[in-house]
Amino acid sequence: MLLYITLGLLVHLVFFASIFDIYFTSPLVHGMTPQSTPLPPPAKRLVLFVADGLRADKLYELDEDGNSRAPFVRNVIMNEGSWGISHTRVPTESRPGHVAMIAGFYEDVSAVAKGWKENPVEFDSLLNETRYTWSWGSPDILTMFAKGVLGNHIFTHSYDASSEDFGAHDVTKLDTWVFDHVKEFFHAARNNQSLFSKVNEDKIVFFLHLLGIDTNGHAHRPSSREYSDNIKLVDKEVKEIESTVKNFYGNDGKTAFIFTADHGMTDWGSHGAGHPLETCTPFIAWGAGIRLPQKVSAQKFDDSYLQEWKLENWKRQDINQGIIPVDILNTSDHFKAESMFTNAVQILEQFKVKMTQKKEATLSFLFTPFKSLSDTKQANILRKARYYIKQKKYDEAVSLCRQLINLALRGLSYYHTYDRFFLAFSVVLGFVGWTSYVSLLIIKSHRNLMRGVSTEVKNPSRLLPCTFVATGVFVTFFLLIQACPWTYYIYCLLPLPIWYAVLREIPVIQGFVTLLSTYPPRRLLGNLLLFILGVEVLVLSFFYRYMLTAGLVAFAAWPFITPLWTRAKSISLSWIFFCLLLAVFPLMPVVGRKPDIFLVVGAGLLVLLLSLFVVTSVIKRKDSFINEELVLHLLQMLGTMFSMCIVYGTHNSLLKKQGLPLLNQIASWIILASSFVVPLLSPPVVFDRLFSILLSSMSTYLLLSTGYEALFPLVLSCLMFIWIHMEQETLQQSASCKQKVSAIQFTCNSDVAQCRDLYLDDIRRAFFLVFFLVTAFFGTGNIASVNSFDPSSVYCFLTVFSPFKMGALIMWKILIPFVLVMCAFEAVQLTTQLSSKSLFLMVINISDIMALHFFFLIKDYGSWLDIGTSISHYVIVMSMTIFMVFLNCLAQMLTTKKLSLCGRPKTHVI
Repeated sequence: MLLYITLGLLVHLVFFASIFDIYFTSPLVHGMTPQSTPLPPPAKRLVLFVADGLRADKLYELDEDGNSRAPFVRNVIMNEGSWGISHTRVPTESRPGHVAMIAGFYEDVSAVAKGWKENPVEFDSLLNETRYTWSWGSPDILTMFAKGVLGNHIFTHSYDASSEDFGAHDVTKLDTWVFDHVKEFFHAARNNQSLFSKVNEDKIVFFLHLLGIDTNGHAHRPSSREYSDNIKLVDKEVKEIESTVKNFYGNDGKTAFIFTADHGMTDWGSHGAGHPLETCTPFIAWGAGIRLPQKVSAQKFDDSYLQEWKLENWKRQDINQGIIPVDILNTSDHFKAESMFTNAVQILEQFKVKMTQKKEATLSFLFTPFKSLSDTKQANILRKARYYIKQKKYDEAVSLCRQLINLALRGLSYYHTYDRFFLAFSVVLGFVGWTSYVSLLIIKSHRNLMRGVSTEVKNPSRLLPCTFVATGVFVTFFLLIQACPWTYYIYCLLPLPIWYAVLREIPVIQGFVTLLSTYPPRRLLGNLLLFILGVEVLVLSFFYRYMLTAGLVAFAAWPFITPLWTRAKSISLSWIFFCLLLAVFPLMPVVGRKPDIFLVVGAGLLVLLLSLFVVTSVIKRKDSFINEELVLHLLQMLGTMFSMCIVYGTHNSLLKKQGLPLLNQIASWIILASSFVVPLLSPPVVFDRLFSILLSSMSTYLLLSTGYEALFPLVLSCLMFIWIHMEQETLQQSASCKQKVSAIQFTCNSDVAQCRDLYLDDIRRAFFLVFFLVTAFFGTGNIASVNSFDPSSVYCFLTVFSPFKMGALIMWKILIPFVLVMCAFEAVQLTTQLSSKSLFLMVINISDIMALHFFFLIKDYGSWLDIGTSISHYVIVMSMTIFMVFLNCLAQMLTTKKLSLCGRPKTHVI
């Protein structure tokens, strides 16, 4: 069993990693010749304000009294500059947004491995090309533009990371810190001759990163007074900074100002996905080189923002984050044409480098160039554009340059995805081979499936291994002469040993086909269609959560199509009730959008009520009454009460802006740590151990909950308890051999492969497990969408921004329902006397079929939201398959290990 788990883990890690080579490779190109516009720029310096997490509507709209939250910015829109909406792209996180604004390219998807905090490859940026840059703000943002920069021309000033506290009394201090230090900087520059000389050079940027609005949005939601007050404060301070800068430079008219945001925020205080509230950010520009406001009588946009914001008479200039908006520039047409020409040459240089790299790494007779942009066409467009500029036909030149840019970008995408089909074909070949191999392992493990296989031993043919060895040598040589990366060898060679292991079992395959031919065709086809329908429901549930509801409603009807309804009516009624109750959760809003602390406390009260019932039953069991067992139950009930008090107390403390109480924080971490140990003190009897695991898990889950999701593990566990009883009732064996669930112990757990053969019902059990795991994953929210994560769920443990700690806590919250399902499945294996190896392999096969399905659904076109979602679905299924191995080990440890109090020796069963 260990050998198969290790082999399966390695294969799935390869399949998982393949997606990063196929879709998550960096699109950045290095080695181009620098290009610059020959005409002097209209501004000598830029002051860039980036209000992190600021939504466009919250800045532009009028409040309930008809007043603007940002009167200075509104005055700029009406009298001094240009304005519009800056449209960001997924992922709407701080690092990608700042890279798009300052480096000029959309997200490098390979940065997903860095959590959108750091770019894995070097890139050029506006700040790198300046003579000097001074920046103030968050250390997470400033350091990524200063890292690896040659020379000493980017100066960063940031506060300590511990200042980013969601539970702080006043998080606007993050912004006032920036503004105060900028004012002190200009004051110091007047008295420091060296610094004075530097700031009076050209090509200067002052970058102010303002994190307070984002922090207030996470902590209090964008509709809060704190969020609005932070906008007012920023507006007032921006006005003062503008005055300070203008006075310092003597109003020389050579300063440009830009006020914008990296991303927006949902109503529930999160971001990361593609909701318009996340992708629409404000953009206001004024000063040197910026066009003055243009009054218009009518404007055509697909939204109704202009009327809502009372700005319909001022021309709105929307831009895409990362693309230069030439329409807002107050420069000559000659300057615009030269700028577009330079931009086109820059992108064309990237195209040429990318094409050369791919051509050198591909055999000449296999290389297919991008036909839409040949060398001749490149030269013709450049020559024609330069001719138009000389003839002062600037509009024609700009149009031609835009055409060249679009062709070059298409060509860059073509060469970037040149090997995609080849790699995808290799991965699919490996997937199909692995699924076939696992199916053969299941067949060979059961005598009733091997009845059609001849037992005669034949001498193996040498043709098959020689063929595969020769194929392996050819593939290796083919990859070697093309200088392919070492990962290509793994993806292309891995299918060979897998398919060799499959094809050497031809007699088993023939025998199984013969066995299937003995079944009635109608029944065989019906079961196959039912299986396909089940897999499709699982796949669709990743897109539509209500499909889980449909599946659970179908599960509720299960007793009616089996003898269970007549043989175990009370258990069947319980099964129907909890299936329908659990089916409600996928229909509810995603977690975090409507927090309600009283639902969390209510869930804790229900756990205590259930615990009282169990304690009462323990006391009534006179024959098996053990003081240690009773004490353990009471301690776990006490832990649940502590969790309820901590959640309520922390919530009130944060509302009063008193921060996270230290005592609550310490107690939360203790409860989390004890949840891994306390269940091991309970008796190994199935019901007692599972209930102990539930109590410990619920204590932690309550601390990580913000609303109705606190009820989810409780309802799920109740259904799992009923599932165990239902599966035992379906077991076809004599009544004398049946054991009561209350008498079965986890210490009896062993591989019972020889106890009984594999039947069709066992495939249904494996499918149930996969369905319950998917329900545990998506039951309270679609976490394939980044904006489903709510940082407020970890406030009982920490409020200072720490992405890795917060991510780990949220991940454990996600895994708790998984653990409950896997522990219940351990009991199902015991009660049904089924081999854990066979059942586990069936679950892996179902998951792999889903993963292959999602592999074909991956998109490389359309919106970033569609592309990112399609990739994340594949990653989630593959992660679930890999995690299943570890969760299975964790479930076995939680159910079979036994610790004892009072100094008794530790015992366990291997």
